[in-house]
Amino acid sequence: MSKLFEPTSVGGIPLSNRIAMAPLTRNRSPGAVPNDLNIEYYRQRATAGLIISEGTAITHQAQGYADVPGLYKSEAIEGWKKVTDAVHQAGGKIVTQIWHVGRISHTSLQPENGKPVAPSSIAAKSKTYVLNADGSGAFVETSEPRALETAELPGIIEDYRKAARAAVEAGFDGVEIHAANGYLLEQFMRTNSNQRTDEYGGSIENRIRLTLEVVEAVIKEIGADKTGIRISPTTPANDVSDPDPKAVYTALVEALAKHDLAFVHVIEGATGGPRDVLPFDWKALKAAYRHAGGKGAWIVNNGYDRASAIEAVDSGYADLVAFGRPFIANPDLVRRLKENAALNPLDQATLYGGGAQGYTSYPALA
Repeated sequence: MSKLFEPTSVGGIPLSNRIAMAPLTRNRSPGAVPNDLNIEYYRQRATAGLIISEGTAITHQAQGYADVPGLYKSEAIEGWKKVTDAVHQAGGKIVTQIWHVGRISHTSLQPENGKPVAPSSIAAKSKTYVLNADGSGAFVETSEPRALETAELPGIIEDYRKAARAAVEAGFDGVEIHAANGYLLEQFMRTNSNQRTDEYGGSIENRIRLTLEVVEAVIKEIGADKTGIRISPTTPANDVSDPDPKAVYTALVEALAKHDLAFVHVIEGATGGPRDVLPFDWKALKAAYRHAGGKGAWIVNNGYDRASAIEAVDSGYADLVAFGRPFIANPDLVRRLKENAALNPLDQATLYGGGAQGYTSYPALA
């Protein structure tokens, strides 16, 4: 049997297999509070070795999409406690992805309808999901952001720290810091979205500074063995780009290697799209991390199927493989992969918003 189906551990978290459920935004938590539907959704998928929750906003300002959950209200923490209890009772492990969207937001989602925040006041050529007056959902252009003042950044770091503490209080086994997909931390790392002239802009060292300061704050709060990070070196998601991603992300992983992180979760290629969107040596990135002393589990993601996931783990290239959309339509994905069983087809129309249909309605194998 492949090592993909064998137990392992990530940081201080024992796992039943090496298959991770990737974060999947589903827009089914009105008021930013997890509910009974969310409890059932995650419980159904608890056979994953590790569940990484959908992106979870660290503050109201961090919200970028309608009906995504948060960690900044007491009601949300109580809601998440019921989710984590259900996953643990089913034998699973779950961490939450702590998230600040930065400029990928809309004024209607922000406190007092204010502008979203970003490294620089440059609007993203992207869209976000909002609610219409009748309660239906729609994708609209993101709003023009304002540039964060240097003096505001310690407060942003503090928001991540508080969210990590709230996650542990809510029963999560750890957190994944979202530094991918063109959201706030990656906006600071990429040159097209960061044109600052202070110590958080310009050089690579400056552009990765905020991410590293967030990592350090979270580790200090909950421990490195409960802290992971997600990165996406070549994704064009949410209108981010950089002329030299190899230099940026090699510097980042070498700096991350100084911390005994639980895991590094790497999106290889365009998020949810082609793996070869830009030339990039993924093995060299991992090698740079290991050479610098990094010991965290290496989780790979994007376009993996049964055969390529088995090859990635059995060859030693990856410690875990994360699956996204296959987990939406297949709550028992681990069993299906193990038995080489057919997968349920995905209903694209029910991905975002709505109720149980296309969320908790997918059947498991008999």
